[in-house]
Amino acid sequence: MNILIIEDEKRIADLLTDYLKMSDYQVSHLNTGINAVETIKETQPDLVLLDIMLPGMDGLEICKQVRKTSQVPIIMVSARVEELDRILGLEIGADDYICKPFSPREVVARVKAVLRRHYELQAPTDWLLDESRSQVQYQQKSVALTSVEFALFHVLFEHPGQIFSRTQLMSRIYQDGRVVSDRTVDSHIKKLRQKLHQAWPDDEVIHSVYGIGYKFEILENES
Repeated sequence: MNILIIEDEKRIADLLTDYLKMSDYQVSHLNTGINAVETIKETQPDLVLLDIMLPGMDGLEICKQVRKTSQVPIIMVSARVEELDRILGLEIGADDYICKPFSPREVVARVKAVLRRHYELQAPTDWLLDESRSQVQYQQKSVALTSVEFALFHVLFEHPGQIFSRTQLMSRIYQDGRVVSDRTVDSHIKKLRQKLHQAWPDDEVIHSVYGIGYKFEILENES
């Protein structure tokens, strides 16, 4: 698999390149944000390691532009460690966010995890979603959901393992631009989880990610 590093600090780019190559990845490198979007479209890397502070075009804008046409995995790498920066990066479509300074081994581990999630972890086929009746079916049982609960479940289900912020979830469900509070999102998720738990108490699949949002994932110890 090919990893594209977009990083203007040569020392960091060389370090990441060495560690990724030791893990048998092919690596290419850009040291500026100029033409980064076009390069991603043309070369179609399997994953992008994207610095935020770049000359030409910053990483946040690159991520926004790429997400208009591609779902290539993107891991943000930045010295900006504030929680709001991390959330912003995830809200505009990044799959993960790593703060500088970092361990190159951790970066490689994150790369492997994101690639596995993106390319190998598929929505399980034994769960069936009936949109016409807003029902979820699994193990010969079905649960009726409200339209909002069904839409929430559908977004999470279609992207197993991916963390969605509350803002991301609401923007996908309410596309008319209305303002919805975090408490409203949490309330819908809480009711959704309660209904799923009543039907399948041994199969918790909607997980909270502290400070960020929610994801759909069947853990290994679950049936």
